Amino acid sequence: MKTITEIKKVGKGERYKLFLDDEFFGIYEAEILARYSLKTGESYDEGFFETLMLENGDYACFNRGLLSLEKSSKTKKMLIQYLKEKGYPKSSIDKAVDKLVDYGYVNDESFCENYILSYKSVKSKKKLKYDLLTKGVSEEVIEQKLNELLDDECEKEKCLKFAEKFMKNRVFDLKNKQKFYNHLASKGFDYSLISNIWEEISNGK
Repeated sequence: MKTITEIKKVGKGERYKLFLDDEFFGIYEAEILARYSLKTGESYDEGFFETLMLENGDYACFNRGLLSLEKSSKTKKMLIQYLKEKGYPKSSIDKAVDKLVDYGYVNDESFCENYILSYKSVKSKKKLKYDLLTKGVSEEVIEQKLNELLDDECEKEKCLKFAEKFMKNRVFDLKNKQKFYNHLASKGFDYSLISNIWEEISNGK
């Protein structure tokens, strides 16, 4: 048996330090302590406190995940990585993420669509796809959304904008042509498109 010897509030939040037999046992959410109406002087077996610790981890993990999503949207992969970095155990992360997905707070399709709409004017299709893959969106979803939201004309307009900006105050010689191709290729544009744009703007110089 272990006895609760002190419950001490932490700062201005809703968390408390819990002491068992005068030894620090961890920081617990007020919701978890209230759930069991815990008070100083009460004694429980070690199994109870092990359960309490797991429930507190699950609760804290869920709240941390929810708070993170309120600040900025994330894919499922991004949220899992975020909670891992905060030190939560895999079991708590799995439960928290599953709940947040079920509640609709995490939706990879919506994230993908919003990301494309936000960056479609400044990133090539290839760059958008690469970014979204690294964020954990499936290739199938990415391809579907790219086809729905972008077309070849949009891609050409972006490439042309980058091209004109790059060639401003530059001469159309062989040296700058190579730099031109490398610059646009680094942004994810296809070689054929880059070639067409070069011909278009160099002939119109």
